[in-house]
Amino acid sequence: MSDKILIERNGAVTTLRLNDAETMNALTGGLARELRGLLIEEAKTARAIVLAGSERAFSAGANLKESKPRPSGPFDAGVTLEEDYNPLMKTIRDLPVPLVSAVRGAAAGVGASIALACDIIVAGRDAYFLEAFARIGLIPDGGATWLLTRAVGRVRAMEMMLLAEKIPAERAFEWGLITRLAENDAVEQTAHDIAARLAAGPSHSHALIRKAAWSAADTDFDTALANERQWQKDAGNTPDFKEGVAAFLEKRPARFND
Repeated sequence: MSDKILIERNGAVTTLRLNDAETMNALTGGLARELRGLLIEEAKTARAIVLAGSERAFSAGANLKESKPRPSGPFDAGVTLEEDYNPLMKTIRDLPVPLVSAVRGAAAGVGASIALACDIIVAGRDAYFLEAFARIGLIPDGGATWLLTRAVGRVRAMEMMLLAEKIPAERAFEWGLITRLAENDAVEQTAHDIAARLAAGPSHSHALIRKAAWSAADTDFDTALANERQWQKDAGNTPDFKEGVAAFLEKRPARFND
C-alpha cells in the first residue's frame, strides 16, 4: 500500500484520504486500484465511509503524465478505464455501506466522478467541479456522462462537459449536483457527522437502499416496483427491521448494532 491514500478510523466510520499534495491528489491507474481495494476491505468492518482529499483539492483528476500518448504507435486511452477506473466506479456503486464525500478545492475529471458517485456530497464554499476533458480532446469518464445527466439534466451536463468551465460549489448546490454546502473549515466535520449518523443506522436497510436507488436510476417504473417488492422482503427479514419496530412500539430510539 502506498502513502498516497491514508486510512483514518473513528469508531464505525472510516475516512479514506487522498494524500498527494504535489499533484493535488491526481490519480493514476495504480491509485485507482488501491482505492478500490481499500473500499472493499474497509466495507467489511466500517458502517460508513468518508472519501476526502486535502484543502487545495479533493482530486485534480487523472495524472496526465501517466496518460500521455506514446511517441509512436497506437494509443488506447480507454485501456486504463477498462482495467482501473471502471472497476473502481462499479465498486463504489455496489458497496454495501453508505459513502460520503468531503470536497474542498478542486474536484476535476475522474476525481469529480468519484466525489459525485457518493451518496451524500459535502462541499466547501471554495470548492469547484470541473469536467476539463474537452480541453485536451477527450470525453468525460468515470461514469461522468451518466452521473451528470441524471444529477443536473442533459442541458446543464452538456454545458459542463462542452465548455469545460469550473462550476463553483454554490452553483453546484443550486443545480442539485451536491447535497450539502458547508464553510470551508467545516467540510470534513460535517461529512464525518453525517457518516456517524449513517453508521448508527440500519446497515442492512442502507445496503438495500443503495442497491435500489442505483438500480432505479436506470430501470423503468414496473421494474423498480418489482425490485422494491423483493428487496422489501429481504429487509423485513433482518434484525434491523425487528429492532426498528420494537423501538417504535416502545417509544425509544432504535439501536442498530448488528
